[in-house]
Amino acid sequence: MSDVKDRIAASSKPEEPSTPPAMGLVGWLRWTWRQLTSMKTALVLLFLLALGAVPGSLVPQTPIDPIKVSDFLAAHKTLGPLYDKLGLFDVYKSAWFSAIYLLLFISLIGCVVPRLSVYAKGLRARPPKPPRNLNRLPGYERFEVDGGDGVLEAATRELRKRRFRVQAYDGAVGAERGYLREAGNLLFHFSLILALVGVAWGSLFGYRGSVLVVVGNGFSNTVAQYDDFTPGRAFSGDDDLPPFSLTVKDFQVKFQEDGPQKGAAREFKAQLAYQETPDAPEKSYELQVNHPLKLDGSSVYLLGHGYAPRVTVKDGQGNVAFSGPAPFLPQDSNFSSFGVIKAPDARPMTLGFEGFFLPTAVIGPDGPVSVFPDDLNPELVMTGYYGRPQPETGKPESVYQLDKTKLTQFQQNGDKWRFQLAPGQSVPLPDKAGSITFDGYSRWVKLQVSHTPGTDLALAGILLAILGLMGSLFVHPRRTWVRVRDEDGRTVVEVAGLDRGPERGLGDEIHAITKSLRPASPSNEEQP
Repeated sequence: MSDVKDRIAASSKPEEPSTPPAMGLVGWLRWTWRQLTSMKTALVLLFLLALGAVPGSLVPQTPIDPIKVSDFLAAHKTLGPLYDKLGLFDVYKSAWFSAIYLLLFISLIGCVVPRLSVYAKGLRARPPKPPRNLNRLPGYERFEVDGGDGVLEAATRELRKRRFRVQAYDGAVGAERGYLREAGNLLFHFSLILALVGVAWGSLFGYRGSVLVVVGNGFSNTVAQYDDFTPGRAFSGDDDLPPFSLTVKDFQVKFQEDGPQKGAAREFKAQLAYQETPDAPEKSYELQVNHPLKLDGSSVYLLGHGYAPRVTVKDGQGNVAFSGPAPFLPQDSNFSSFGVIKAPDARPMTLGFEGFFLPTAVIGPDGPVSVFPDDLNPELVMTGYYGRPQPETGKPESVYQLDKTKLTQFQQNGDKWRFQLAPGQSVPLPDKAGSITFDGYSRWVKLQVSHTPGTDLALAGILLAILGLMGSLFVHPRRTWVRVRDEDGRTVVEVAGLDRGPERGLGDEIHAITKSLRPASPSNEEQP
């Protein structure tokens, strides 16, 4: 008896919950891979990639405009270093953007490859057999006929005419169409991979650089001659650059002279003479906006233009310390251009100047200003500095900024010294420090040379993505069945359909198919 009680007591004890087995390293790796290659993750990464590109449009980028980056750092002492640490001044080469890019690439491959095999099996599969209860489907009609001979053959012809793939069964036919919808989805994802490969290819093997060239001067395609240069990660130096050279012979610009858009640039173009190789014959080309010069896979673009005053500076000993054009950078739509002139070899004191070139100068309430971008009344308005000669440090300096930490501004009559010159005029410097002459001015153009080998591949990916998206949006997968059966001595024809997605005109098509089959027995009326 006690044994029986013990067994009853043991059976009445609640069972302890079983502990699931540990996943282990392999299990965790499989779980991580499934999460990474899920469609949800791919969409999240695509959103993060688009979100990560926003700072590249809002924050100045070093590869595009390093001067603006320097100005931003100088103006924002706290925010600038933080942006720099986060890589926001070169978003597309930052570690976090590259990580999102690579994860998206892996996720898309993991999504597409398995679905390709599933889609291939689906293409080979036969349309399914009709369900037992066709009347439960969203689209359904039935009618009676005197004899069912020829109905299924007529149904097969009608369904094939409607681009269905048809399979005959015992007393029924099954049909299916819309296989291209999944093909559109796969093409869309594959095209994203193609676009990513194109962008990565250009990032690895391409380059981009810009240079400011004064009219009359030349440029050779070497890294040393660029003002700023951004190579691809696989770029190996001058050996990867095509050996072309060019000279800016002339530059013409036309501005709107009246109306509400007065001063707007209507046309500007540069006349170039170029050689594709040092031994090649010289050719000419008219460079315009959106009409680049293409040379051995590289493209030369016209980005901007401005003025370069030609100035001669003599020091206190009467020697020429500087002579030539000094490019000034436009600050507004009327091309009030700021610039500096450096004469570090002047003696007994080094000299420096900064100020504005005004192409159409007038005296305003706040002093001289430019009221039109063309050179109708050019003047040079500047101030000067002097300092003790400094040893060469070898550290590069911006030609557009004057380091005034070791310079003193000239004074005259107890006030800061300033001068205003027209072309051909000269002014002596205070304290017999020398003189400066405004000889005239030239124009300069800003050229960008870029080589992006993956552009065509990325463009093809975008076009294929649009094509795949159209297929996934406008192709409607649908299954349709026609069955002939006996019901209480009567022959009944059932026509039913099912949309594999949102219903779009299913009832109308089922009615049209039914109507096409009715002539086989016109005396019969439709029954619900």
